[in-house]
Amino acid sequence: MTAELRFKRVLLKVSGEALMGDQGFGIDVAVADRIAGDIAAVRRLGVDISVVIGGGNIFRGVAVASKGGDRVTGDHMGMLATVINALALRTSLMKLGVDTVVLSAIAMPEICESFSQRVALAHAEAGRVVIFAGGTGNPFFTTDSAAALRAAEMGADALFKGTQVDGIYSEDPKINPNAERYDQLTHDDVLRQGLAIMDVAAIALARENRIPIVVFSIHHQGEFARILTGGGRATIVSD
Repeated sequence: MTAELRFKRVLLKVSGEALMGDQGFGIDVAVADRIAGDIAAVRRLGVDISVVIGGGNIFRGVAVASKGGDRVTGDHMGMLATVINALALRTSLMKLGVDTVVLSAIAMPEICESFSQRVALAHAEAGRVVIFAGGTGNPFFTTDSAAALRAAEMGADALFKGTQVDGIYSEDPKINPNAERYDQLTHDDVLRQGLAIMDVAAIALARENRIPIVVFSIHHQGEFARILTGGGRATIVSD
């Protein structure tokens, strides 16, 4: 079955907002369970998978800065929010019998293991799903940048970005229903056109490491596996 796979090792970026479901804040356990189910299905295909999760459903550091607060402190608070989400997703995966580990860029040994490339690769080789929390461990960097960085460190064949829509559009299709949808772009296309699917640092890092970015809807159950086996609907950013 692995011969049919488009990619063998992938990193999935999930926004914190994806975990909210229809709630205005926090974690909808049913949504976390559904996303975990999609990850479990991909793991059963024989794909090595790691995950970077955001924290926007709980806290955003830029929100502090926008109100005159300290951005560094705000970003540290946002990193802690990603740890909460990572633990929730691990719980959902463990309920499905998927061996999962959380590695944090900020040391908190009573809660989870600390990140290092060596440890992360060892867990992946042991067949575990690896969830990266704490962003990069540094303020001023988004979890998109963390996703591109971890994808490079893990030697990922592709970076999957789960979003609210089924690919990259010229404009927000929820605002402009006539927005153009793209099936294929290059990293330079995304940067040149200012398509805000990920921040500039993340796109540039993926380009430098020749990592394709696959943008798809995280809300379409089973889409992750369909794309990996040659179907589904997504925009692929690749040079």
